[in-house]
Amino acid sequence: MLRSGDVILAETQFTDTFEIKKRPVLVLFEEYDNIVVAGITSNIKMEGIFISRKDGAIKDSVIKLNYIFTISKKMASKILFHLNSEKKKKVFDELTKKLKELIK
Repeated sequence: MLRSGDVILAETQFTDTFEIKKRPVLVLFEEYDNIVVAGITSNIKMEGIFISRKDGAIKDSVIKLNYIFTISKKMASKILFHLNSEKKKKVFDELTKKLKELIK
């Protein structure tokens, strides 16, 4: 069972092609054999939440909260690491800021 805050390796489709590759993603939640995730990129110039090797990443990366999607549980390969409480709180706070636009 995956937990919110797990960084996993999963098959993901890029938004600009039909190509599918294994990439790290952050598990936001799992429900009914589907996993809602946020993409992760090693392009640290992109906007998002920075994670480093100290956090458990293989290389410095960014959690992209503008790239949230759902994958089947079958597309998940393995757990790479789990975010610490501080990083999970940053993800929550940033997502909450974005979602507050719904109630304006």
